[in-house]
Amino acid sequence: MTRISRRTAIAGLGATALALGRTSGARAANNYGPGVTDTEIKLGTTAPYSGPASGYGVYGQAQTAYFQMVNDNGGINGRKINLISLDNAFSPPKAVEQTRKLVESEEVFAIAGFLGTATNAAVQKYLNAKKVPSLFLTSGAERFNDPKEFPWIVPFYPIYVAQGAALATFILGKKPDAKIAVQYVNDDLGKDFLRGLKKGLGGNASAIVKEVSHEITEPTIDNQVADCKATGADVFVQLTYSKFAAQGIRKVAAMGWKPMHVVNSNCSSIGGTLAPAGLDNAKGLISAWWEIVVTDPRHRDKPRVKAYVDFMKKYMPSVGIDDNTATPGYNNAYMIEQVLKRCGNDLTRENLLKQATSLKGEQPPLFLDGIKVENSPTDYRAIHNLQISRFDGENWTPVGDMIDLGAIAS
Repeated sequence: MTRISRRTAIAGLGATALALGRTSGARAANNYGPGVTDTEIKLGTTAPYSGPASGYGVYGQAQTAYFQMVNDNGGINGRKINLISLDNAFSPPKAVEQTRKLVESEEVFAIAGFLGTATNAAVQKYLNAKKVPSLFLTSGAERFNDPKEFPWIVPFYPIYVAQGAALATFILGKKPDAKIAVQYVNDDLGKDFLRGLKKGLGGNASAIVKEVSHEITEPTIDNQVADCKATGADVFVQLTYSKFAAQGIRKVAAMGWKPMHVVNSNCSSIGGTLAPAGLDNAKGLISAWWEIVVTDPRHRDKPRVKAYVDFMKKYMPSVGIDDNTATPGYNNAYMIEQVLKRCGNDLTRENLLKQATSLKGEQPPLFLDGIKVENSPTDYRAIHNLQISRFDGENWTPVGDMIDLGAIAS
């Protein structure tokens, strides 16, 4: 209602405003979309604060905390950020219900990058049809990089297929005669990672001697891990979520199995996955990284890492500093802040989309040095490099050179 009355008033004073602008160089009238006023920008998101993936709720907490910090520091261009974060229970129907509430009842300006492949897929068509920006969603599923059909859906995560191909290249480099067993979650995340793994193996795809999938609602995957061991595989690849990766790490150790154990990037949090599995059990684990591990002594003295540690102590004191699940939420909120700054007072959804799809040379505070961040209106992929890493029992250490995902995926 404020927006309508403001525009009416501006229209009614058009001649006066024009005269004042000519004589005094007054600033042009602000251009606002839904959810924006002179003092506030209302954003919406959902997160799995309950349900089978509730551990990822820390990501949503980090987003909320980041914007609280922004507000404490004066907001963005004089406006406070009102981020409404609702529980989606990692359930697609619940994500649809809550997203419709945010758009139709709360009338948010945009959806602020929530996490999850299935949950984002459930609202993709709805948000695109409503022309509501879904800004920097956290999923690497290829379906979200489709600017032609879904221009309002903007991802910010390395593509799962490319990540899977990079892991396959590493495996072949270390074990040319590998026998690989794969355990994966039966959704777009698991399937895309698996497709990339096979793509990276190329003519060596027969190296996969076992594929077994599970549903996210299953209580345990212990029997699947035992079945993988029974094949005689010397490489075990898990493409799943943290809860199940932790189960797999514990089960591998309990059986005395000594494969090269590889997990997808989503399962690499030291505090969220490895600590519950047992750090000794996780020693030697392989994964891919593009974000800084803030507990790593090599990064601890960097000002941007110190700033993050201070942020966690002040705004998220109940979350362990080693829970890397907060890191992408922090980076995500930072990127949304930068895009909103670039919008200035042209706070329309159209301009927000324009600014969000023309990234070049931006580095989120907790990205590894050398990671490229850029996209375009015709290709929304923003992260183009990653680092294969090995867990040494305390930290993730880089193995080899940084990988160009474009070269791997081509």
